[in-house]
Amino acid sequence: MIDWLNSQKLLSPLFCLGDGHPGIWNLYQEVGNPEQRQDILDWYHLKENLYKIKTTSAQLKKIESLLWFGKVDGVFKRSNTLHTSEVINFKNYLKRHSDRIINYALYHTEKINSIGSGAIKSGIKQIGQRVKISGAQWHLINVPRILSVRCAYLNGSFA
Repeated sequence: MIDWLNSQKLLSPLFCLGDGHPGIWNLYQEVGNPEQRQDILDWYHLKENLYKIKTTSAQLKKIESLLWFGKVDGVFKRSNTLHTSEVINFKNYLKRHSDRIINYALYHTEKINSIGSGAIKSGIKQIGQRVKISGAQWHLINVPRILSVRCAYLNGSFA
């Protein structure tokens, strides 16, 4: 599948949105080239990991605001006084993904790219349901063809 994907005309930048699982980032490393690829950590998974920290709601909101604007260094400074295992785990998570944390506010406002993978996951479920339609028969050779048509339609490049 990676070979097929790389044989397609890929955009630059190529936005690779993921939830933080190492497996997805390992796959993305094989797509395109590093110069054209921009990895983005899913905003909702980032927040989910942030809210595992046991601290005041006000403190969490301040950290969330810093992350919304991509200010990872500010998060480290603000959380230096917190030393719980949850904070240590979150700091390690941030270190691991710091180059994937963007200015989410800018991307969201300017509609540069999606900041969450929910729409992608939903689309995959819809494709899965359509492929499993009762009585439908799919030949393996036709699946990439229909997916490329669907992607072209969604990207606005359908001729």
